[in-house]
Amino acid sequence: MPPNHKNRLSHLRDELRQLATINKSDRPWQMPFAAALSVGLPLLVGAYFGHMEYGLISSLGGLVFLYLPETPLHHRMICLIACAFALSASYALGVMSHFLPPVMVLVLTFLAVVVTMLCRFYRLGPPGSLFFIMAAAIGAYSPSEILEIPLKVGLLTLGCLLACMVAFGYSLFMLRRRPAQAIFPLPPASFDFVVFDSVIIGGAVGVSLLLAQALELEKAYWVPVSCLAVIQGMSLRAVWVKQAHRVFGTGIGLLLAWGLLMLPFNNWSISFVMMLLAFIVETLVVRHYGAAAIFITPMTILLADAATLDVSQVDELIAARFFDTLLGCLTGLVGGICLHHPRFRAVAGSWMRRLLPKDAGISVRQEEEKENP
Repeated sequence: MPPNHKNRLSHLRDELRQLATINKSDRPWQMPFAAALSVGLPLLVGAYFGHMEYGLISSLGGLVFLYLPETPLHHRMICLIACAFALSASYALGVMSHFLPPVMVLVLTFLAVVVTMLCRFYRLGPPGSLFFIMAAAIGAYSPSEILEIPLKVGLLTLGCLLACMVAFGYSLFMLRRRPAQAIFPLPPASFDFVVFDSVIIGGAVGVSLLLAQALELEKAYWVPVSCLAVIQGMSLRAVWVKQAHRVFGTGIGLLLAWGLLMLPFNNWSISFVMMLLAFIVETLVVRHYGAAAIFITPMTILLADAATLDVSQVDELIAARFFDTLLGCLTGLVGGICLHHPRFRAVAGSWMRRLLPKDAGISVRQEEEKENP
């Protein structure tokens, strides 16, 4: 066998091994259970009062539980409350942008840049800026009247509040069994990590939404979310792996979603299915993102479309979500190539540094010395 052929086979095996690697996790089962409660309790309340559309909005706020750090109680609750405010603000801006379609791209791009900067400046761990942008995107594509904006934002804020209460009880329970992690001082905020990366990531999210609008995709909230999920990889290889996981996981997940949506669900059964999906996702996501994406897909479809879903439109919905995912992942991959290309970083970064105020609190001298030794 020629050496080049052997090298290609070896490289292919390495890629397949990377895609199939299952990571170890010490996450206790109580964490996915608490996350499922945060997402599911608002749905149960909505089912009880016969307003599932309200429960779905509050359930979106319950996702803030996933930002709970493993630090001492006072620190983790402050972090979670800050994330709850940011999630509510992101959703509010997304809902308001629904009434101004021409500026929707600008709003979501601005949000993606600013939220990513804040997440990186304060070293907020996974899922990073993902759920803030997802809340904004779902809000932007939710049909509503102007007078419903306070109601919707209030419902999501109540969902965040409920998640904070669940997180407080979970923390009291777990801190008796697992010691809290130490609070380390924040490292210096570098220009490349905080500013440059955030601008490119936000730009890619904006481009993905612009393409979705140019193609006249209906309810294309999944396009910017898929783009952001892919481009957040810390290296080009990580971006490629996550893109592959996202596409294949979503493809299988859409088949699962199609099967679930064809079942004769009522409000109560939807609530319990959502709780089960949330539990499975949070159990798998730290082990294998592709496996988790299988269950993320039906969970997100139910979260965004269950209130208005017509069984006769299931096939169209599944096809649309797959195309949205493919478009978002491809845009995220192109953005990731730009993000990790040395020449592009040098040219674009040099231009961005000229716009940065001197008292912005971002360290730029070290990067400039590396470029001009």
